Amino acid sequence: MLSSETMLEIDIAGIKMKNPIMTGSGTFGFGEEYSDFVDLNKIGAVVVKGTTLLPRCGNDGVRIAETPSGMLNCIGLENPGVEHFLSDILPRLKKYDVPIIVNVSGNTVEEYGQLAKILDVYGIAAVELNVSCPNVKEGGIVFGTNRDSAAAVVREVKRNTSKPVIIKLSPNVTDIADMAVAVEEAGADAISMINTLIGMVIDVDTWKPVLGNITGGLSGPAVKPVAVRMVWQVAQVVKIPIIGMGGIMTAEDAIEFFLAGASAVAIGTANFVNPSAVEDVAKGIQEYLVKKKLTHVSQLIGQLKVNK
Repeated sequence: MLSSETMLEIDIAGIKMKNPIMTGSGTFGFGEEYSDFVDLNKIGAVVVKGTTLLPRCGNDGVRIAETPSGMLNCIGLENPGVEHFLSDILPRLKKYDVPIIVNVSGNTVEEYGQLAKILDVYGIAAVELNVSCPNVKEGGIVFGTNRDSAAAVVREVKRNTSKPVIIKLSPNVTDIADMAVAVEEAGADAISMINTLIGMVIDVDTWKPVLGNITGGLSGPAVKPVAVRMVWQVAQVVKIPIIGMGGIMTAEDAIEFFLAGASAVAIGTANFVNPSAVEDVAKGIQEYLVKKKLTHVSQLIGQLKVNK
């Protein structure tokens, strides 16, 4: 039997991780915020909150609302901008022995390329592309809902970085498998999925939307069956690694994603209710492998048994 640590070690597109449990962008700040609650050195990778070229204040009004088995958010990509991240935040993150992945958002294809070029520095393990953003040059069409736009972003970023490129797919599309094939052909090194589903909550006393932005992104356990299904569909048509996410609260939840075809998973909303969720899930997977007499987490990947 291999050591417990070795059982969980993985490599995603050249990113070496101690375990396959990552943090979901936007749910873990820049990592430092959780350092009093969880040992960052024991996380597979820290994916920092969405970063843009210039600082952003985010949306006005209520930005988070709890829903049955989940939450809606419309933060609006509040962040201090890429230059502040590089000068003030990244130097502090470098003291941890954990891969740092930067989630980036742009208003145009060119902005994604600029961000990738700026972030092509020591201390950053990869970039993750948030394409659930409107393309201002194309009349507001969301990059992630159009296969050509998503592919164009990947190609532009690949031209501007030596880092692995992960693209975060939106579930708000007609054919998720078609989107995945398009970004793989464009050169993506890995896919993370799913981003949030679009949702809405109305206050029945005031007859007004609860969120200041009217709609928001739905995450948490409510979306897990959708996420697992989409990971399974995409795993049938691409060869690049998939990082599964969407409602993972326990080790058993994560194992579902592995069986569906994910090579790693990311934990998001669970961090708000259990700051040590990442460590707890990693430990639970380890225990599961021992119980099943398996020697490595890779033995779970894509092993869904389908009755025919």
